[in-house]
Amino acid sequence: MSRSCSAAIALVALPLLVAAAPLQYGFGKPATTQEIAGWDIDVRPDGTGLPKGRGSVAEGQAIYDEKCASCHGTFGESNSYLQIAGGVGSLASDQPVRTTGSKLNYATTLWDYINRAMPFNAPQTLGANEVYALTAYVLNLNDILPADAVVDRDSLPRVRMPNRDGFTTQHGFMTRDGKPDTHNTACMKDCAKEVRVSSEMPDYARDQHGNLAEQVRGGSAPTEPRTPKSGLELAKASACTACHGVNERIVGPGFREVAAKYAGDSAAVGRLAAKIKTGGSGAWGAIPMPAQPQLKDADARTLVQWILSGSK
Repeated sequence: MSRSCSAAIALVALPLLVAAAPLQYGFGKPATTQEIAGWDIDVRPDGTGLPKGRGSVAEGQAIYDEKCASCHGTFGESNSYLQIAGGVGSLASDQPVRTTGSKLNYATTLWDYINRAMPFNAPQTLGANEVYALTAYVLNLNDILPADAVVDRDSLPRVRMPNRDGFTTQHGFMTRDGKPDTHNTACMKDCAKEVRVSSEMPDYARDQHGNLAEQVRGGSAPTEPRTPKSGLELAKASACTACHGVNERIVGPGFREVAAKYAGDSAAVGRLAAKIKTGGSGAWGAIPMPAQPQLKDADARTLVQWILSGSK
């Protein structure tokens, strides 16, 4: 047999040998009960998973004005993101308006989403009482709860949503007649009856990324990811660019417009850094700017210096 023929046979046989070998990745370790509990934050329609806590409509309004109105509008009408109030009873009409109040079939779904994903610039920083209060206020904006309502894990699952019996995914995100967002159907057949751990992370690799417990807030989400270094990175990481362009206004003024206003003001860096951390409104209009309390003082100053230098 010629050398070229032998090489060809070897090349054909090699994939068969590789495919026949068992997969041995050698990563991971069994999750502890505490680690699992940190990620087990889902709330079911019947209220399973809701923590202890309570919140009133009035308390929710104060939190909403500070942390939510800049994106969702003073009354939930939306400044640049999803409208969360209005449209109740419109889904079957020729002009359906899909909002939190009109489309959701369970109030607990609203609690779950706020708890997981809001506010946009600092998700999972709200306490349980704050989430209950915001849920109550958003439901009040939709005339589902009265102004004096207070909700907790016992009363919230009993709130009957207007669309309780009409929820469907056969539509687009914002319009009833649009293309559905999802298409797959779970087969639920031939499912594995037993899950077996086939490999674990070797001891030498377990601490390669430092102490993961210190990088996770309450076992549920990172609190200290890699700290952005530049002003632009800080602006993106803090979601400033969702409301401010470099040159153009979005919800708030463009960064260079801010720089022009404070040009020559020697005290502007300290004053604006504090303003970013505490939030507020009035300087550029009535729409409030969400507070950024998670920003370190040094990072807030770096961000302001970048803005005042022309956002370059």
